[in-house]
Amino acid sequence: MQIQSRIPKLNEVTFDGALMWFSQLQKQDLLFHPEDDPIDIVKITDGSPTFTSLEVSELYFLMNKLENAIGHEHVIEAAYPVFMNAFSLPLDA
Repeated sequence: MQIQSRIPKLNEVTFDGALMWFSQLQKQDLLFHPEDDPIDIVKITDGSPTFTSLEVSELYFLMNKLENAIGHEHVIEAAYPVFMNAFSLPLDA
C-alpha cells in the first residue's frame, strides 16, 4: 500500500515556483511559515501533528531545495504575500 502525500508538487525551483507552492499549501490548509520546523506544527483543535513523518521529510527536502536555489530570504519573501492573504491583511505598499 502506497501512502499518498498531501504536500503539493514543487513545479519550479524559482521565486515564482515557491510563491505558487506556498499558495497551494494554503489552499490545502497546510501553510506553515518557512522559518518554523514542520515537525513542531500541530493542529489547534487537538494538538496532534499537522504533518506525518513522511510529509515532514518531504517538506525538509523541498525547503532545502528552494533555499539552495533562491536563498533563505527569497523563500521568506515568496511566502509573505500568501501569509498576508491567509490572514486577510493588505500587502505593504
